[in-house]
Amino acid sequence: METLYLIALILIFTLAIFDLIVGVSNDAVNFLSSAVGAKAFSFKKILFIAALGIFVGASFSSGMMDIARHGIFQPQHFYFSEIMAIFIGVMIVDVILLDVFNSFGLPTSTTISRVFELLGGAFALALYKIYMIPNTPSFGELINTEKAISVIFAIFLSVAIAFSFGTIVQFLVRLLFTFDFKKKMKYFIGLFGGLSFSSIIYFILFKGLKGSVFAQADWFKYLLNHSTEVLVILFIAFTLLSQLCYFLKLNVFKAIVAIGTFSLALAFAGNDLVNFIGVPLAALSSYQDFSLNGGGAPDAFLMKSLCESAAGQWWILSLAGVVMMFALVTSKKAHNVIQTSVSLSAQGAADQAFGTNPVARALVRWSHSTGEFFAKYLPRKWRIWMELRRDDSKLTLEDDKAAFDLVRASVNLMLASLLIAAGTAFKLPLSTTYVTFMVAMGTSLADKAWGRDTAVYRISGVLSVIGGWFFTAFAAFTSSFFICLLVYKGGFVVSFLLFGLVVFWLLRSTFHEKKKNKGVNPAEERYLNILSTNSPEKAATLVNSHFKEAWGWLLVHAEDRYRDIINGFLNGDLNLLRKTNRLIDEEKISVRQLKHQGATCSQKMESSIYLTKSFYLYQGNDCVSDIVFNLDRICDPCLQHIDNHFTPLSKRRQKDLDAFWSQITDFIEDCARTVFDGNFEKYDELKTRALEIGADVVARRKKEMSSIQEKEIASGATILYLTILYETKSLIDKSMYLTKVCKKFLANDNSK
Repeated sequence: METLYLIALILIFTLAIFDLIVGVSNDAVNFLSSAVGAKAFSFKKILFIAALGIFVGASFSSGMMDIARHGIFQPQHFYFSEIMAIFIGVMIVDVILLDVFNSFGLPTSTTISRVFELLGGAFALALYKIYMIPNTPSFGELINTEKAISVIFAIFLSVAIAFSFGTIVQFLVRLLFTFDFKKKMKYFIGLFGGLSFSSIIYFILFKGLKGSVFAQADWFKYLLNHSTEVLVILFIAFTLLSQLCYFLKLNVFKAIVAIGTFSLALAFAGNDLVNFIGVPLAALSSYQDFSLNGGGAPDAFLMKSLCESAAGQWWILSLAGVVMMFALVTSKKAHNVIQTSVSLSAQGAADQAFGTNPVARALVRWSHSTGEFFAKYLPRKWRIWMELRRDDSKLTLEDDKAAFDLVRASVNLMLASLLIAAGTAFKLPLSTTYVTFMVAMGTSLADKAWGRDTAVYRISGVLSVIGGWFFTAFAAFTSSFFICLLVYKGGFVVSFLLFGLVVFWLLRSTFHEKKKNKGVNPAEERYLNILSTNSPEKAATLVNSHFKEAWGWLLVHAEDRYRDIINGFLNGDLNLLRKTNRLIDEEKISVRQLKHQGATCSQKMESSIYLTKSFYLYQGNDCVSDIVFNLDRICDPCLQHIDNHFTPLSKRRQKDLDAFWSQITDFIEDCARTVFDGNFEKYDELKTRALEIGADVVARRKKEMSSIQEKEIASGATILYLTILYETKSLIDKSMYLTKVCKKFLANDNSK
């Protein structure tokens, strides 16, 4: 029996490695998004700074594991077999849950997931004990509900405080520096640098290193007892140093971003490490106690030893730091989570990862009307002055592809550090994940990044992320409740099977992620280049290239889909029709994205060509939409006809359809080639072909309709044949019209 528990312990530590990898992938947004969004340094340098912070934080952490040992449940009332079932179930659930969030690119809290997993597992075993085992203590004696309530409270408190302070502080900072901040630096950089550096250093000392081995040193206790004086001295020293750096032409903002990124990474590794290895170390401690004192009876040995506090060994913590560093550098899913935060806070036009919802639309309307109401009571001179100070047309970015400037990145890191340190000092249960994310959202709102055309998308995204936080608690509790109970009742067989499931899940997830990220999507790269440029002339050239390629590929896809539909229908190939129908549905999504891109890209062009370009851009995208729906109206009835095994077309009509469909695909292919090349010398010839092929299709349709009227017979197959002819004529017209629109769009021709 003891050997089986040893194997179970090895499985728990193996799961801990997986947990470190998926956990860091999600928590990376806490300390990377500001530096990445502002392009303060190259991505490799940002990773190096963060990795260094992680290793230092993990190596010098005291690794107090109280939350896993007795923070949620009262271990003196649980037997060794029950404790191990809880720990195994919790690790299994945590790995899968965090990996799911990473796959969707949603930041969540590892603290909440771990607390509610432990709560769910302990809740399940407590209920089982109360109802199945006589003389079991009451539920209140088994479970520590205080911790769960404090975490729930932390959600609301973190969101409200961080967002409010982010908005207010960024608004004031922007009034001081403006968006053309380099011209205003000489007046305020000293004070701003002093406040930022002192806040971050204070955060490192009293939050990042609070739980480290340094906390026991006399000098650290002295600093802690004189924290106010330390903060004042730091502020004065860094104010003078920042002003000196400005005179020496050193970039103070970059230094703030670098040390801020390091500090958040250090605090994450030093304090959140318990979320990942607390359970395995508690399991190890339980196993050691059982081996020495259990007497071989896991169902009769109470885990009183877990009531005592314990710290992780330095070599285990350092090894965990190395694993976290490796995960941070190699994880593609970490980049997805970072991108979510960056895109939601990007200045101006950005690729919107989220749609809209009624709540977001209502909030936008309410916010707009509220803002107008208060604006009426501000003196006109104040309003004009503030608008001039917050003129984002003078935005100064470190890089063309940056999402926001260094000022906002510095405020994000400085304010997040200050709020977390203050929360720790006042013993408020603030969440690092929530604070950093909501500060970034608040500063982006204050910076006018949420304009009339983007606000509803940004708010929808923020609501989705916040909803994900609540879902984390629910999913963690519910999943752990059932998994821990299943592990306890199913024993080692179920435990090993679930471990195999986790390995399979991670391999499958990794394979899909590599497949998704294989190569670079040229269309996405073109679009991001348009968004990142600040030159209207360059934007116009990029827009031409992007939509010429997009329209050309749409015509290529239309040719392929039409060919597959006709072949599938004539040959009764149900699988081909189903595949084609699925591809058409995917193209509908692509068309909606293309329309959204058109609205965003048109704003990047210079005003002299905006009207003409935008008109043809909208016309072209509408035409693309019509082509896809033409294909859908052909494919869907053909699929239903074959799937229901209806009477096929007559031999004559099959032969007739087989005789002319290749003319259609050849014509669409020539349209695509013309659009791709941007060479319209043969445009008139193409137009003549369109008229001839269209007239031929119309003549065939009229002939069939006359035949039906004479014989007064119209089977389902005949009606379907007429539908194919009708939609084919429309497909020809739309393909030709898209070619015409592309010709005018590229030529910037105002003629009709």
